[in-house]
Amino acid sequence: MDRDATGPRVVVGVDGSPSSHEALRWAVRYGGLVGATVEAVATWELPGGRAWSAPAIDTTFDEESALQGLVQELREVLGDEGAKAVRALLVHGNPVDVLLRAAEGAEALVVGSHGRGGFTRALLGSVSQHVAQHGVCPVVIVRPGKS
Repeated sequence: MDRDATGPRVVVGVDGSPSSHEALRWAVRYGGLVGATVEAVATWELPGGRAWSAPAIDTTFDEESALQGLVQELREVLGDEGAKAVRALLVHGNPVDVLLRAAEGAEALVVGSHGRGGFTRALLGSVSQHVAQHGVCPVVIVRPGKS
């Protein structure tokens, strides 16, 4: 993963969910307090990409459009000025693996308690649970409406 940011970093997972939006807001506030660059990381995987069958090909996925969508999401959540202070990264791979790699050397890894999938009644989503267990830096889990 490209690391051209120097100085302290705060990594935040963004997936379009209300919980990840709260995590993004929290990460920006915390980054401002500690003088850190905030990196908003979104991931993508091809459906069935880890299956035993032939590699999946998704002809409808457009990485450039997805990155533009991420930037637009940052603007909607943080406003134009707030979004300019955040580095948007769209990375291919499993969300847990990508976030853990991105957080190497970071001040903190921030994620929402629930993403776009899974069971809403569960205390933690699968990604937040995994990064909390395997994080290489402090992990902050933000619940929707709690930041």
